[in-house]
Amino acid sequence: MPAYPGTQSVLRAVALLKAFTDSQPELGLKELARAAKLNKTTAFRMLTALESAGLISKNDETDSYRLGPEAIALGGRALRANRLYLASRPELEALAQKTGETATLEVLTGGETLILDEVLSHYFVGATPSIGTRWPAHTTSTGKVLLAHLSTEEFDAILSGRLAKPTANSVTSPAALRRELNRVREQGYAVADEELEVGHVAVGAPVRNHEGRVVAAISVGGPSARLTPERIAELTPRAIQAADRISKTLGYSK
Repeated sequence: MPAYPGTQSVLRAVALLKAFTDSQPELGLKELARAAKLNKTTAFRMLTALESAGLISKNDETDSYRLGPEAIALGGRALRANRLYLASRPELEALAQKTGETATLEVLTGGETLILDEVLSHYFVGATPSIGTRWPAHTTSTGKVLLAHLSTEEFDAILSGRLAKPTANSVTSPAALRRELNRVREQGYAVADEELEVGHVAVGAPVRNHEGRVVAAISVGGPSARLTPERIAELTPRAIQAADRISKTLGYSK
């Protein structure tokens, strides 16, 4: 595909914006230039332009940068215009209210799940939603649901990299993960039992589009002290039913 005038500049600006993460919300010029593979002069010039557009904010005291108010506004508008978000939001609210646990909507990005929306458990008073957070897909209930419905080629590409092991329960053996995902695909849901974080358990179910393709997953989860095996057995059909209703709203028909 031919490169159009300005394409490289746009890609460089995007690389700068994507350099910020939850763990590194504020970065210096040197770090940003390295992350975007730019020299410091070019990075500074582009950051100045992004700052003038409100997409980047500079901390004059530390000479570091963070995403600006316009980036937040754009993200909010994109989320509100997302059909998947609109179809899922009422179901997430209902699921969280009925179960008392946290409900999330997540999509797959490479080998990670991205939290697109979240309704917190009523136990977490004053807590902040984790929208935009990414987790290793093989360690989450939603991620296992999404991985289970990838093509062989897509799944093999993810397995070609090193799988993170945040807890002793995390499944990192390719053979064991394949067996687990076959089981997930057959039963129609996944459980992550302290695989991402010690003390946290969640159950996830697939969301399908009008073509029947799994495009997202929802989960309901909480601390293992509350989510006993008996409680998980109670929450599983609720998660599946909520996911099915979202799928129906998106045009899926069994």
